Amino acid sequence: MEEMNLRNYAYLGDAVWELHIRKKTVVATNNAKKLHELTTSKVKGSFQAYLLSELENILTEEEKEIARRGRNLPIPVGRRSNQNEYRQATAFETLIGWWYQADKERFNFVIEFLEQFLV
Repeated sequence: MEEMNLRNYAYLGDAVWELHIRKKTVVATNNAKKLHELTTSKVKGSFQAYLLSELENILTEEEKEIARRGRNLPIPVGRRSNQNEYRQATAFETLIGWWYQADKERFNFVIEFLEQFLV
């Protein structure tokens, strides 16, 4: 399989993570406002940065390198106010996208591991 650039992995990871969270939250409530709140609380940058920190101990050296490279991607001007958090969230999304494309078994393991933090 041809490797994508890291920005594309992050883009894919953002969509995959949001879809995962939406699949979980849509069964939690019929209230549109509550549904939005539940979803956005799990897809926002600060929460993704937190999840990346929880993943640190289970990452392989290759995964740590992908996260490092994702963290170092150029940041849009509007996101520079909370640069560290945005970089961590981008690293998380890059990993999610990479696992989703390259290693479904590892992706499924990580998603299952992260379930403990979605309560």
